[in-house]
Amino acid sequence: MATPPVTAPDLNSFARLDVLGLEVTGQQIWPDRAVLFCAPTTTEDCCPSCGQPGQGYDTLVRRFTHLPVGRKATWLAVRVPRYRCAGCHRVWRHRLTAVARPRSKLTRSAAWWALCQVVLDHVPISAVATVLGVAWDTAHTAVAELGEDLLVNRPGRLDGVEVIGVDEHCWRHTRRGDKFVTVIIDLTPIRDGTGPARLLDLVEGRSKQAFKTWLDNQTQTFRDTAQIVAMDGFTCRDAANFKEAAFVL
Repeated sequence: MATPPVTAPDLNSFARLDVLGLEVTGQQIWPDRAVLFCAPTTTEDCCPSCGQPGQGYDTLVRRFTHLPVGRKATWLAVRVPRYRCAGCHRVWRHRLTAVARPRSKLTRSAAWWALCQVVLDHVPISAVATVLGVAWDTAHTAVAELGEDLLVNRPGRLDGVEVIGVDEHCWRHTRRGDKFVTVIIDLTPIRDGTGPARLLDLVEGRSKQAFKTWLDNQTQTFRDTAQIVAMDGFTCRDAANFKEAAFVL
């Protein structure tokens, strides 16, 4: 990797706001968090209905959780412009698609950080939520949505899987809803000594049928390639004979 050049101090690039299409207009430092006041660097003043240029109408403020500094949360207070079309009188606001996923409270950078903490460093969601200063549900939703896009829906992610690990995990600590999910892991790198285990999927429930349904939904090529199903880290069975095997968790 080439050595990056030495440049003048720039809070926009230091806080990774330039890649989000934002610039800092002010800051507020608290003992437990920092608040960066931001504004978009581009305009969206063309009417979505008729294409005519609009005029500034008003602004509103949206708050996002951004990359933490150490173990201190960073919040973004983004002043979002709204425009009004002089022709059809439609009012619209600046889209922040580069900043965050729709309806997300975490910036795209913060969601990436949270996913890396959970998947690569095995940090629990509760610890990630504490550092970000958000609720457990907020952190879990961001990690699950991004993980599904990048890991679950990635073409070829099941190629070469020969050893499958199956275990249960209590992910919901409330009275309502199923508290357990079935965790499905690729243990092939562990067997071959080539790297760490890899998360393949999470299936709601912890019954034999939950894993059987997941296995039936995979391709025949995947089922033919998988050789061993290891349950609870100790019991190993042939994947081909799993349907007749007892589901041990």
